[in-house]
Amino acid sequence: MTGDEGSGVQNGITSRDGATAATADGAAVAGEAHPRWHRVVLKLSGQAFAGGEPLGISPDAVVHIAREVSAAAREGIQVAAVVGGGNMFRGAVLSQRGIDRARADYMGMLGTVINCLALQDTLEKLGVETRVQTAITMGQVAEPYIPRKAIRHLEKGRIVIFGAGLGAPFFSTDTCAAQRALEIGAQAVLKGTQVDGVYDKDPRKSPDAVRFDRLDYGEVLRRELKVMDATAVSLCMDNDLPIVVFELMGEGNVLRAVRGENIGTLVSRSGR
Repeated sequence: MTGDEGSGVQNGITSRDGATAATADGAAVAGEAHPRWHRVVLKLSGQAFAGGEPLGISPDAVVHIAREVSAAAREGIQVAAVVGGGNMFRGAVLSQRGIDRARADYMGMLGTVINCLALQDTLEKLGVETRVQTAITMGQVAEPYIPRKAIRHLEKGRIVIFGAGLGAPFFSTDTCAAQRALEIGAQAVLKGTQVDGVYDKDPRKSPDAVRFDRLDYGEVLRRELKVMDATAVSLCMDNDLPIVVFELMGEGNVLRAVRGENIGTLVSRSGR
């Protein structure tokens, strides 16, 4: 992205109205944002599990998410998911109300596991084998997080759901998604949101907000765009791990993102 938000391509980055072209090395062809990926980490916010409600779990929302994830898995894509817990607890918010920040973050981690179990149950009702792995040991409901075991599950066609964040306070589930993706050798992080990409300002409040097709990591950090937190974006930037931000609740969007179709916003080095 450049300071000019008009049509065309500047500095090798396709602007909002520009058509996506093939990259210099031929990795992506015209009409594709990137080559098809075979192993991805899907970041799911806790709020997505609430549907239209402020808190809790909406069964309809979970069914939609499960169908989206299972469609990708049935096409041979190895899918792992990192689940947030904002529909249960938000550590930062609780700490503002007087609860110790570290303890509040642990409460949030436990909330993510509730969402993990809801997603696992729904996926298995759809006939998809899953495993839940958590950073905080809770043997009665989930496996401990072991990267090589997670990879083995993926290779066997199972969906792996990661809960309890990184198991440490002061780190977001966005950062967890980047970290897990790197550890299991994923090719990208897909962040499902309530809007259809990254904007220069909140499109729900500003009708003139501009959506970007492609962004460079550095531009995201400089402009403090609401993609993922700065730690997560920096981790992806340091390791050339692409991020796709897209509307989670759109029908077929997870599969479209994995296939390389132009959907949402692609964040990568030089926006390529």
